[in-house]
Amino acid sequence: MNEPPVAPSAPGVELANGRKVWRVGTLTYTAGGLVVLFCWLLWGDFAWQLKERAAPPVVQIMLRMFQASDFLTGLFLSSVPAAIGLFVGPIISYYSDRHRGRFGRRIPYLLLTAPIATLSMAGLALGPWLGTRLHAAMGWPPETLNFTIIIVLGLSWTGFEFTTVAANAVFNGLINDVVPHVMIGRFFGLFRAVSLISGMFFNYYLIGQAKVHYLPILTGIGLLYGGGLLVMCLKVKEGGYPPPPAAPAHVGFFGAAKSYAQICFSKPYYLWVLAAMALAQLAFAPVNLFSVYSAESFGLTMDSYGKYIVVTYSCSLVLAYPLGWMADRFHPLRVGLFALTAYAVVMAIGYFGIVGPASFGIVFLVHGVLSGCYFTGAAALGQLLFPKDKFAQFAAAVVQVLAIGNIVVGPVIGRLLDVLGHDYRYTFGGGAVIALAALFATLVVYHRWKKLGGDTGYVAPE
Repeated sequence: MNEPPVAPSAPGVELANGRKVWRVGTLTYTAGGLVVLFCWLLWGDFAWQLKERAAPPVVQIMLRMFQASDFLTGLFLSSVPAAIGLFVGPIISYYSDRHRGRFGRRIPYLLLTAPIATLSMAGLALGPWLGTRLHAAMGWPPETLNFTIIIVLGLSWTGFEFTTVAANAVFNGLINDVVPHVMIGRFFGLFRAVSLISGMFFNYYLIGQAKVHYLPILTGIGLLYGGGLLVMCLKVKEGGYPPPPAAPAHVGFFGAAKSYAQICFSKPYYLWVLAAMALAQLAFAPVNLFSVYSAESFGLTMDSYGKYIVVTYSCSLVLAYPLGWMADRFHPLRVGLFALTAYAVVMAIGYFGIVGPASFGIVFLVHGVLSGCYFTGAAALGQLLFPKDKFAQFAAAVVQVLAIGNIVVGPVIGRLLDVLGHDYRYTFGGGAVIALAALFATLVVYHRWKKLGGDTGYVAPE
């Protein structure tokens, strides 16, 4: 560009040669370049979200097929991924922030995790066959066959979640590095739309077939994920980065861990941010963890359950881009506060008011729409509140705090449901209580954010 930029209309946006250009770090985009970037990132996200939308409900169905208790379901679907996130996320993000290589600092990690995720989904798909073979080879008694299959499914699920946790921290870091922040709310709105479309596809066409055809469903989606992420990594280019902060010699693993803890957990303001973001995500977990079982207990078939989710996603799809615009216009904190307030009220109504399939369907639909409003409207909270050069580490810290909550919440709720006769209204009551805690923490963050400059002058504290 030969002419100096003039009349910037917003941070990261310049006018040059009579047209707008967008900058983030050393990267510069024209409108056409921005469209191409969005298309490739959204393609990668489609493959990612289809994997995320398909695996948990299919695994719920498979666990119930082989008579797993609610406690074991909560353990596998909540505690296992949370425990992995507690340790893996910070390590991956720490080294990703400091990596400098030919392909960038994020893409190499995504390339490494994609094939492992594909193999793990194949392991889930073949879990019953592998478990049966192992059981026969070991000569174990017939009554332990289901438990053997559950263990094999659990091991495959552990591998699956390892790659999910590792890739998620890096994927969010990639977005933070390559997408201009002035567009990031709308970008996450588009991400949300892609997520919903993938969920609509799965729940309309596939979930009703999951009990019978879990093998081709999981295998096919695993292959699509691996291939889709590979193509995205080849097409998206990272820019240049300043040298990483100099690490003291002989710092070692424990020294790095201490440095990470000082960065992410030493300031009260960031502790509130971490608590607010983690509690908000945790509020939706009780209903989501046992949604398949809840639907069946209130009289819904899996086909009807899938159709309710399609309607939910359709509503959220219509709202996705407007919510992204609202996040850019009013700030994700305000959108998040509204969503959490509404969610707490609706979940309390659900706890007292669900009596059959119709009332369950309505409350479950609103649960999906309001949780989607939070995930879309507050998606850019980390990008706007955390220091940019340490974003991945703080994002991993959110995962850590959320992990601690999930390690406790999933098995505890599962055990209570086993004791209370599988009355799944309690999942809605639990969601309401956690949402109120998240609302309080978010109000504290909002008050402190205003003191730090708010809409016009906020600078992330160092």
